[in-house]
Amino acid sequence: MKDVYTTTEVAKFCGVSFRTVIRWIERGELGAYKLPGRGDHRVPMTDLKDFMRGHNIPEPEEWMGQPRRILIAEDEAPMAKAIERVLRNAGYETVVASDGFLAGSLLHTFKPRLLTLDIRMPGIDGMGVLRFLQKQTFPFFTKILVVSGESDERLEEALKLGADGALAKPFSNEDLLSEVQRLLG
Repeated sequence: MKDVYTTTEVAKFCGVSFRTVIRWIERGELGAYKLPGRGDHRVPMTDLKDFMRGHNIPEPEEWMGQPRRILIAEDEAPMAKAIERVLRNAGYETVVASDGFLAGSLLHTFKPRLLTLDIRMPGIDGMGVLRFLQKQTFPFFTKILVVSGESDERLEEALKLGADGALAKPFSNEDLLSEVQRLLG
């Protein structure tokens, strides 16, 4: 995955002609900038992702992480094992990270399609992980499900920082699987 795309590449991802992409840019619907000289447009990845999500355009396969992989960021071993057991029984491949730093590094190697993220962890907490992820561009797309015993206000803050869903502890196995399936489609 690149940081910037041409109008032709954007057109391929969206299933339209490059002229349609140029019209989107000219109308201000899709963020882009012009190169000096020839005036060709370039579309930053973040603008393209926002545009595609806003128009329900499916993301290309090459952006996707492994569809059955879930990274569990949870520092409490019994909770991590419980989440892992439920997800593995449902057919998902899982890896557990006991802190935010390890979760950040495992994102690059494990390439999960979903990250379950506790807010309160030692070192880099869940909010720190969310702030870090806002600044990153990965060659795949990972959804984030915050799983935490924090207050509703903190869960709402996590959603504002980019989490795709939030599940308050304690929760049932069915609630966990329902949220995972909702996020993974």
